[in-house]
Amino acid sequence: MALPEILKGRLSVPAIAAPLFIISGPELVIAQCKAGVVGSFPSLNARGEGEFEKWLIQITDELDAYNQAHPDNKAAPFAVNQIVHRSNDRLEEDLALCVKYKVPIVITSLGARKDLNDAVHSYGGIVLHDVIDNKFAKKAVEKGADGLIAVATGAGGHAGTLSPIALIQEIRAWFDGPLLLSGSIASGDAILSAQAMGADLGYIGSAFISTKEANAAQGYKQMIVDCGADDIVYSNLFTGIHGNYLKPSIESAGLDPDNLPESDPSKMNFGSGGNAGSKAWKDIWGCGQGIGAVLAVQSTADFVAGLVKEYNAAFERLSALKKLQG
Repeated sequence: MALPEILKGRLSVPAIAAPLFIISGPELVIAQCKAGVVGSFPSLNARGEGEFEKWLIQITDELDAYNQAHPDNKAAPFAVNQIVHRSNDRLEEDLALCVKYKVPIVITSLGARKDLNDAVHSYGGIVLHDVIDNKFAKKAVEKGADGLIAVATGAGGHAGTLSPIALIQEIRAWFDGPLLLSGSIASGDAILSAQAMGADLGYIGSAFISTKEANAAQGYKQMIVDCGADDIVYSNLFTGIHGNYLKPSIESAGLDPDNLPESDPSKMNFGSGGNAGSKAWKDIWGCGQGIGAVLAVQSTADFVAGLVKEYNAAFERLSALKKLQG
């Protein structure tokens, strides 16, 4: 496994929690890290003046205190997601704060920049870049990304269209660094499956929306519990980039999920305000196809404990199968 040094001995299960737009905040990130998975959030979730810095202070202080109290069972490090798209007019300011507070892991999306990677490397941090195909993967590594997040079909939010098997095997043909798989991962079995395909870690997003610490409406959380893969719609209408969304939330907004118009990709915006509009993210709920594994709204600690149990059981089944095969 090409596990980054910063993660060795710090994970209860080989997984990173994906940054969830609006939904991921300090409470969820801290709970994820304490449970033994990397917690993350988009810097743009911190909307008020000085709010991003306050969040960094809160997360850093609480995790430092936890680690001092639990020296033999330290929390996982946290990560901040930076949208590198030109519409993000906060990027430089937010990156400076990441450097100031030495954010351990920076996850970059919608663009790769060498100067950003160099800034994170200057204090010992690492950069993971999410990609939807092999072409973008090569560009990210060329510009200095330390690891890759392969976003395959079925992932929540801005998902790709490639099979996870195809995407992982193409990247692994030339890249031996840290590789994560995103797409329908919501169980310990799925994490082990990702590793069997060649990934080092699973990347879990949608399943965390239904946790108690998530900043999501109760109706959103319950909809994830009640829905399955057939309830996911792939569309670019809401942000200009194709993504997966819960069909019932689209219907509740008065739209026909089976006949959605195409959006103009040039109009996408992920800046501090964003012309994608808060309504698109408040009323149309993003979600991946793996939610059939989510059976209840529960605490982050309980959900991760379930992942650990499932992962260990799957590993034992695999070991038993190998013995049977001689």
